[in-house]
Amino acid sequence: MNNALIITAVTVALIALSAFFVAVEFALLAAKRHRLEDAAHESRSARAALRSASELTLLLAGSQLGITACTLALGAITKPAVHHWLTPVFETWGVGAVAADVAGFVLALMIVTFLHLVVGEMAPKSWAIAHPETSATLLAIPMRAFMWVTRPVLRALNQMANWTLRKVGVEPADQLATGQSPDDLRHLVEHSVNVGAIDARFSAQVAGALDLQRLSIADLLDEDARPTVVPAAATVAEVQAATRETGHLRVLVGPVGALEGVIHVRDTLTEPAHRPAREFMRPVLSLQAGTPVYAALAAMRETRNHLAVVDDAGAFVGVITLNDVLGRLFPRPADSPV
Repeated sequence: MNNALIITAVTVALIALSAFFVAVEFALLAAKRHRLEDAAHESRSARAALRSASELTLLLAGSQLGITACTLALGAITKPAVHHWLTPVFETWGVGAVAADVAGFVLALMIVTFLHLVVGEMAPKSWAIAHPETSATLLAIPMRAFMWVTRPVLRALNQMANWTLRKVGVEPADQLATGQSPDDLRHLVEHSVNVGAIDARFSAQVAGALDLQRLSIADLLDEDARPTVVPAAATVAEVQAATRETGHLRVLVGPVGALEGVIHVRDTLTEPAHRPAREFMRPVLSLQAGTPVYAALAAMRETRNHLAVVDDAGAFVGVITLNDVLGRLFPRPADSPV
């Protein structure tokens, strides 16, 4: 009786350990890194999960080592015990000794395999995939402890596996690739349009957003466009007159080679016509022509500027507006005034 209880307890422990290693493996593969990073500010477990994700090959080696050890232990301990218990049952049913032994062996193998496969692997796998961040943070610390104890063995196994991969021309990676490249996303969008998953008009917007990764503001400049500029001594009336003539809402102040700022005509609407316009002047944002579009967009958002002066090696080449960038993302028949 005591022997049966010990075997049962060991079997439960081995299946639980196998479930633990399987859950850790799939949790770290499925967890979103940015969610773990958000939780890492307040959670020690999330920080442990991030450290494990940064050495993914060691984590997978540890998980596979644990799963393999549990499988071998079940085969060495549980299966022979179940086989030993079942054989006499078949013999009491009148089955011959050899047939009873074979039947006990087959049934014991099926029982142990079922328990290990369903309870020790499939169930924890499904749980980890359904709740990746929760399972990753819950299991990260004990897995880190296991990796700390077995690190020399894991490193040796990992190095042998990497050596084997390199011999067949495959370069191993220590971290899971996250995200998609712009080209990958572009192909996904094209495929989605072809199969009717998204409307064709939205694909142009997505393609425009992806283009921002490789375009500079020089690519968006209109060579024929001329900014509206008034002298530094201009009055409110002169600014409003310049706006009526060009339709531009933002007017640059000063000579083109030494611009002092920018005025939004809205700020002058309730002011006396003779008042100096420079009193309403705001700092002008200056960007190099080679600045990436996404960096220019970030600078405009940070400084709350809708217009930026573009220069190349100190020479004025034009202006770019938030409307120019958005027009690339959301093409319209006609642009609104700047």
